[in-house]
Formats: sequence, C-alpha cells, structure tokens
Amino acid sequence: MRKISLGKDSHGTTRLLLNGKFVFQCGPLDQGFWPDGIYTAPTDDALKSDLEYTKAIGFNMVRKHVKIEPDRWYYWADKLGLLVWQDMPAGELSTPASRAQWEAEMQRHIQAHYNHPSIVMWVLFNEGWGQYDAPRLVARMRELDGTRLIDNASGWHDSGTGDIVDKHFYPGPGAPLMLDGRAVVTGEFGGLGYITPRHMWTPNAWGYQTFTDSKALTDEYLRLWQRVYKLRDEKGMSAAVYTQISDVEEEANGLLTYDRAVEKIDRARMLPANTDSLPPHQYRDLIPPNGTPSSGFWRYTVSTPSPDWIKPDFDDTAWDLAHGAFGSDAPAGISIGTPWTGDNLWLRRKFTVPAEGVEWPLISIEYGVDSEIYINGVLACSPEGFLNCFGLYELNTAAKAMIKPGRNTISIHVIDRHKGGRHYISVGLVDEQRPQL
Repeated sequence: MRKISLGKDSHGTTRLLLNGKFVFQCGPLDQGFWPDGIYTAPTDDALKSDLEYTKAIGFNMVRKHVKIEPDRWYYWADKLGLLVWQDMPAGELSTPASRAQWEAEMQRHIQAHYNHPSIVMWVLFNEGWGQYDAPRLVARMRELDGTRLIDNASGWHDSGTGDIVDKHFYPGPGAPLMLDGRAVVTGEFGGLGYITPRHMWTPNAWGYQTFTDSKALTDEYLRLWQRVYKLRDEKGMSAAVYTQISDVEEEANGLLTYDRAVEKIDRARMLPANTDSLPPHQYRDLIPPNGTPSSGFWRYTVSTPSPDWIKPDFDDTAWDLAHGAFGSDAPAGISIGTPWTGDNLWLRRKFTVPAEGVEWPLISIEYGVDSEIYINGVLACSPEGFLNCFGLYELNTAAKAMIKPGRNTISIHVIDRHKGGRHYISVGLVDEQRPQL
C-alpha cells in the first residue's frame, strides 16, 4: 500500500510526496523494446530482468514510455518496489474516430491497471504526439482514477493542468520554473551514446552525445547527475528520468545494450549517482544571472547590427546600456530589468576570467526563447524554444577554446520565432568546478 500526492517541503516548495514524505524520484526511460520480439519480451524472466537491473543500480522509479506492458511487468514492479510513471500510447489522433478509439483505450488501460500500486503517475501525452484537449482529458483521468498523479504533457505543450510541469532536456539536465503550484520534473534527459560492436542493431546508431569508451561515458553520466541534484536543491525539481534503460534499434543511448548483454556504465561508479551520494558541484559566476544585484549591465539593440557585431573589438558604444533580464509579460516571480517586446534582440557584454582560467564553462538560461550565443566571436551554443525553464548548456569545443584569462566578450542574438508570444531571457555564464568522480 502507498499514497502518492503533492505537498510542500520545509521550504514551501511543491514536491512529489510518497506516503506524505518527499522522495526524489529518479529512474530510466523504458521503451520496452526487444531485438527478437520488438514489443514482445522473450520470457517472463526477461520482463523481470530490466526491472531488477533498474533496482540494482539504485533507481527508485521507471517511466514506461508510450507502451502498455503485459500484466506480469507490473506484477514485478509491484513485487520489487519500483515506482512507475505510465505513459498513454500515442498515435495519429486528428480525426473524431481516432480520438474516440484512443479515449476508449485510455479508459480501459486505467481500469485494467488500477490495482497495481507501483503505478503512481499517468502520463497523458508525450512531446505533443497526437496531443489534443489536454485539460478535458486530464479531468477525465481524474474521474477514472483520483488516487494517482497526472502529467498532462511530458516534453512540451504544457496545458497548465495536471499535477506536474514536465520538460525534456538533451543532454541537459534542466528544470521547469516553479510558477503555479504544480511540482516540476525533468521527464527526459541524458541520452549519452556509446557504440558497442557486435551488440548493435545497426552501425548507424546515435546518442545525444557519443563517447568512445566506458570510462568517459561514466564520467559524463556522473556529472549530469550532479547537476540533477543541484536542480533538486536550488530549483525545486522533484524527479528526473534518464534516457534510457537499454539501446533501442538505432538509439545507442542505453545503460544496457539492446541485447542486455553489456552494461555500458561502470555499475560501482554509477550507484552513488543514482542514490544521491556524489560530492556536490561547485560553481562560480563569470556572468551572474540576470536580475541579481551583481549581474551588471548589458549593451543591447533591437536594430539589426552589422555582421561583425559578434567580434570582441566591435564598437557597441552606440547601443543602449541596461540591466537584464530582458523581455515582456514575465510569469509570476520572474523579474524584468529591461522591457523587450520585439522579434529580435542583440546583447553584448564583457566578462573577466581569472588568471587560472576556467574548468568547465556553462551557459545558464532561465525562461529563454530561441538564441544564438557567441564567445569571443565564435558560436558557442544555440538553445531553442525553452519556455518556463532553467537549464545549464554546454559550450562547444571551439568556443571553450576561445575563453582566455582576462577580458572576454559574450554576444547573443535573441529571437522570438513565435511572433508575439510571451518571451523573456535571462543569461549567465558559470564555471563548473568538477571534482574527481
């Protein structure tokens, strides 16, 4: 028996509660694919094995991704003591007939699995696939099952309903902003790729980042989880889902190979990450986040500048000088230093790097719109379409090489491609001090 609910922690932050206590939920995305049966596992032991592995490496939950499993899978989740986020299968839902069929199946799925205590969350839609009428369908889910939490949209197109705000970040992680009393989670992040010859479905497999050996893959995996716990403590995040439990055909970003024969990440080193036993990250601000007293001034313009505006020696003295953050119609709790209502905004400022240089520079963006960010004239990253989120984004190799001790320049083109929607950007630059893991 168990109770799953929302509630406040000692700091007043809305959290996911298990039996009345905040338990940070962390686990893998599980698509339930098998090389010899696609959606059909070869045996009951195979169904059980993925869940046993999930539990053995320290996770406490699993997100079952757009698939309903045989009842034996939920039986093993019940017996092993794992929390399950259960997605509704998605499809092409543009006609009245397809929607009527989908809603009938949604009802049957909930009724058929109601008595499995492992299921603590129903996920209505994933990444906009077939998404429609989310507020009405959330209400229908509540009628069918008032004992579990509801994720109205994992990834994007949040309708403002349900119990959580859920965004995806690759490789990430990031965190939605706490705006309306719902809990915030990262429904997918990671996706770190590693090619394992003789265990691949296709040689053309991919990951969101690709590594050439297990040690480097494990190193980065641990660092991503360090950031997850920082977001939990500082941004109120209640759960994180890592992509993914195993490779799936052309996706080579699993913790296990598709045939489940190879563990890609060192299990002994992975356990502290999955159980929150890692040493904490340390950060120092190179450019403090906008809206803080020490954030300083930016040069900005809304008129298209000359092509050399990204260069460090560009003369920007004719541009306006103001505090960030920049934007309009900011959500509650978000401050605007300088109003901006147009489609394009260009920003520049200097920042100082200590004599010893930087270890791992990261761009921090809060509630951002599309942007192109340059360091000393070199494109560093191009975050797109982030809404109601905080995230740390890595600079590419070329931009990292351009950062030198002393004075440096950051230049940003901010683009409102949604033409008139709520837009806002707060940018900082931090140096991540990474301990040996």
